Amino acid sequence: MKILVVCGAGASSTFVAQRLRRAAMQAGLDWQVSAGAESSVSAALADLVLIGPHLADRVDVIRSATTAQSALLPDDVFSDREGTQTLSIAKAALSAATSDSPSPAKSTAKGRS
Repeated sequence: MKILVVCGAGASSTFVAQRLRRAAMQAGLDWQVSAGAESSVSAALADLVLIGPHLADRVDVIRSATTAQSALLPDDVFSDREGTQTLSIAKAALSAATSDSPSPAKSTAKGRS
């Protein structure tokens, strides 16, 4: 599973990606988690794109740049020191993708859109 965490410049997403990677590993998941800027989405070969909360106004643009499942992270994601909240969001987004119809659905942290 390849997951890309994006933010404006790729700096704050690095912390979220590191924490998610650690939480996934502790949960026994073989996930490749990386961080990047919004501009990296179109070139990324990701299964899931997690979008930083400060990019909420850019969600539609980001989603149009990828065929991957996506989720908007909540405002408090940066206080998720253990990465477990982010892990739950990622699992929910991936689960929604497999339970939806064959069309490439996009989700948010609070539900599908």
